[in-house]
Amino acid sequence: MLLQEKVAVITGGGRGIGRTIALAYARAGARLALAARSVTALEETRRMVSDLGGEAVVIPTDVSQATAVAALAQAVQEHFGRVDILVNNSGTAGPTAPLWEITPDAWEETFAVNVRGTFLCCRALLPLMIAQASGCIICIGSMTGKRPLFGRTPYAASKLALVGLARTLAWEVGPYGIRVNVISPGPVEGERIEQVIRKQAEVKGISLEEARATFLRDAPLGRLVTAEEVAAAAVFLASEQAASITGEDLNVSAGIVMY
Repeated sequence: MLLQEKVAVITGGGRGIGRTIALAYARAGARLALAARSVTALEETRRMVSDLGGEAVVIPTDVSQATAVAALAQAVQEHFGRVDILVNNSGTAGPTAPLWEITPDAWEETFAVNVRGTFLCCRALLPLMIAQASGCIICIGSMTGKRPLFGRTPYAASKLALVGLARTLAWEVGPYGIRVNVISPGPVEGERIEQVIRKQAEVKGISLEEARATFLRDAPLGRLVTAEEVAAAAVFLASEQAASITGEDLNVSAGIVMY
């Protein structure tokens, strides 16, 4: 029970990595506030947490909107009275195309969720952490921020931006006992990576098998990453076992990225 009685806010908690982190946190003893746009997906995660004997509240939130994020922070304060962990997991894949074919609106939409959303959540919830002189922020980045992926300039740029944000923020909030880190997953098993593979095949004009092979050939472990492995890293970084770790970018990529 590494997170016993800790209060964790998880954005994008309705599915995928966010849901898996929520379940791992519940098993570790945390109390959860789940935020995302899809109420249906959030409620399903809440029921799964409840089945584990955990506590979770659902707070529908569009993280790209300042008023919605302010309402999220207020709801967390009213329900729990504190926040110990913020997992900035909400994200969008954005378009897949050569940069010169990407519209400004598509570029800005990617940054609105992946970067602005992280900024707004940190901005809204940090006052609670500062007041209690403790806390932990985890941003879910991507290996794509550091390793080129054809046609994914907005996504890559937005995910690498999180590293700069986290490292600078770690300096700003360190005196208050607050830690800030990034987890950069590699290709994670599931429907989302299958969509990415299909898009890669389309824009490169290659077969699905060839596109899938590119995600495996550079992995020393020769496999994709599981959402559970990313969640295990998120539990560790939020726990007292990582009390001296801040400003780090932790790769969970089966070795595809080592920097």
